[in-house]
Amino acid sequence: MDEEINLLLRGMENKCTEVKCGIPFYSGTFGDRSVVVCKSGVGKVNAAVTTQVLIDTFKASQVLFTGVAGALHPELNIGGIVISSECMQHDMDVTPLGFARGIIPYQEVSSFPADPELVRLAQKACRELQVQYMTGKVLSGDQFIASQETVTRLREEFDGVCAEMEGAAVAQACYMNSTPFVIIRSMSDKADGSAHVNFTEFTVEASKHSHAILEHMLPYV
Repeated sequence: MDEEINLLLRGMENKCTEVKCGIPFYSGTFGDRSVVVCKSGVGKVNAAVTTQVLIDTFKASQVLFTGVAGALHPELNIGGIVISSECMQHDMDVTPLGFARGIIPYQEVSSFPADPELVRLAQKACRELQVQYMTGKVLSGDQFIASQETVTRLREEFDGVCAEMEGAAVAQACYMNSTPFVIIRSMSDKADGSAHVNFTEFTVEASKHSHAILEHMLPYV
């Protein structure tokens, strides 16, 4: 989101901008780290394309993806953080052909594991910032989840802790390119139909949390 991008750009030095696939990519430095910042846009296709550009064009050695999500786990509160242990597409559905929901046909891997070291650094940052966090499976789909019935199904069927629209696409692109990644999501709502009340109100606060976590992580990645 723009709120996240603007916070990141304020801390960057030696900035230059290059547009690829209609998306501005901002190259620069954070301290002694070379970084590229971009806004993927909404949905799995945008996220996958953006990730591939980062890897192919900008030679990204690691991908850190932040944003907001709807909480699925009952112990997650609005403003809490989810750090991905793995990511899976909940809307991948080829059940008529005998595949379980979420399974990508004819592939060995359908749930893509985050890099353990990046996960550890994100956890360390959350502890230092005293932010509530949970590490678990991030579920992605081209759907905005807004019903308690769907929340219950996603928890029971996939054991997901949060639902959003990009993480699994980033994860799969990184997996296919052997590029370490982690997804860090701030909970903006409970994915239960109250998002229209909560989303706008908590977007700015969620962006601040994500930015603070990245600031703590970047010196060590």
